[in-house]
Parts: sequence; structure tokens; C-alpha cells
Amino acid sequence: MKTISYVIQDPLGLHARPAGHLAKAAMAWKDCDIKITANDKTVDAKRIMGVMQLGAKGGNTLTLTISGGEEDKAAAALEEFLKANL
Repeated sequence: MKTISYVIQDPLGLHARPAGHLAKAAMAWKDCDIKITANDKTVDAKRIMGVMQLGAKGGNTLTLTISGGEEDKAAAALEEFLKANL
């Protein structure tokens, strides 16, 4: 199991567009279970509505927990995504 913590830099936070892109990036890792936690809520990172319901704003910490066959590669790719988009 891999865990990534990331503080959102974008002042708008995890609104619809980046939430959709994050869910799409997570869906690329079909053999991994990917959960995202923010504001004491945990959801499936592959579900856009769940990601949006986190209500994560700029300055909030996102914690991704990744488990599965390619968790190392998935963790690296998702961490890169977070740095580039949030």
C-alpha cells in the first residue's frame, strides 16, 4: 500500500474540472484500489461525484491511498498529476 499526501496549491481547490481529471487519471489504474481522503471524508478516487463531494479547497491536504498490482507506478503518476494540476 502506498500513501501520498498533497496540499492543494490552487486557491479554487478541487472543483469540477480537476476532480474529473483526477478521477480519469485514477481510472487508468484498473488493477489498483485508490481512495482519497480530505476533510475527514474518504471516497473512491475513480468516482468523480465522490471526489467533488470532498469539498477540498486550496490549502487542504489530500491523502491518496493506493493498493494493488501496480501501486508504485500508480502512486508516482498520481503524485505527478497532483503537482501539475492542483
